[in-house]
Amino acid sequence: MNYIITGSLGHISRPLTQNLVKAGHHVTVISSNPDKKSAIEELGATAAIGSVADEAFLQATFQGANAVYLMVPSDFSIADYPSYQQTVADVYVKVLAASSVTHVVLLSSIGADLRHGAGPIDGIAYLEEKLEALSQLNLKVLRPSYFFYNLFSQIDLIRNAGIAGNNFGNTDEKLVLTHTDDIAAVATQQLLNLSFTGYSIQYIASDERHPTEIAKVLGKAVGKESTPWVPFSDEDSKQGMISAGLPEGFADLYVQMGKAIREGKLQKDYWQNRPATLGAVKLEDFAKEFAGAYQQG
Repeated sequence: MNYIITGSLGHISRPLTQNLVKAGHHVTVISSNPDKKSAIEELGATAAIGSVADEAFLQATFQGANAVYLMVPSDFSIADYPSYQQTVADVYVKVLAASSVTHVVLLSSIGADLRHGAGPIDGIAYLEEKLEALSQLNLKVLRPSYFFYNLFSQIDLIRNAGIAGNNFGNTDEKLVLTHTDDIAAVATQQLLNLSFTGYSIQYIASDERHPTEIAKVLGKAVGKESTPWVPFSDEDSKQGMISAGLPEGFADLYVQMGKAIREGKLQKDYWQNRPATLGAVKLEDFAKEFAGAYQQG
């Protein structure tokens, strides 16, 4: 099989590439960073260096491919990220419509069913909707939840203020968490089997924990067992992210996402279609990664 992997050598794309190469398939990894070329080739894959917003580049790269792992890269240097997401989505759809690709595994997100009002997820929801309209395409939509690694943003807060927090966590609802290793495992299975037809959705979750539990477990891992979870106002949350170096546009998007969590909208469809089996990585497992990052900082 001839696979195309977007996402360069990210948290999901790297292990996915390794798994597909190990299974004996031809894998092409798209990266916008020329410095990644040798690292990609060392994995036994072919490097395609270029932008996923470049239609001509993508057309040439997708030629002869059977299946694609598709995602929209994050880029904090882009002032208008939603516009970038839409541009990339439109290019993906146009190129796939004219390609030989029969199967796509799309990295979407919990909350994509809302289509609007979920911050950075809205752009992925737009792509999901456009791909669904390609009747000739077999599309498996992966909807993981809140990435564990987003919790690394709590490190400075725990270290300097002795608290964890965000603009959610003041209700009884648990936060659904997903580790990228568990996403890579599901994506690998779907791409190796290619047994999906039409349009289908698969939620991926590793753990379900209340923010107060999250604060306690992460705090304990770094020697601060009494760390509380403090719900912030939207404005305080925004200013905190900006102070930590996040561009204002992205801060606004993440505040919107947190608001959707707080109001019970983001995870509503997940709870109605909860997967029968959760992933292997639990909060306590991630806490070891968190402690390592905390100590390095």
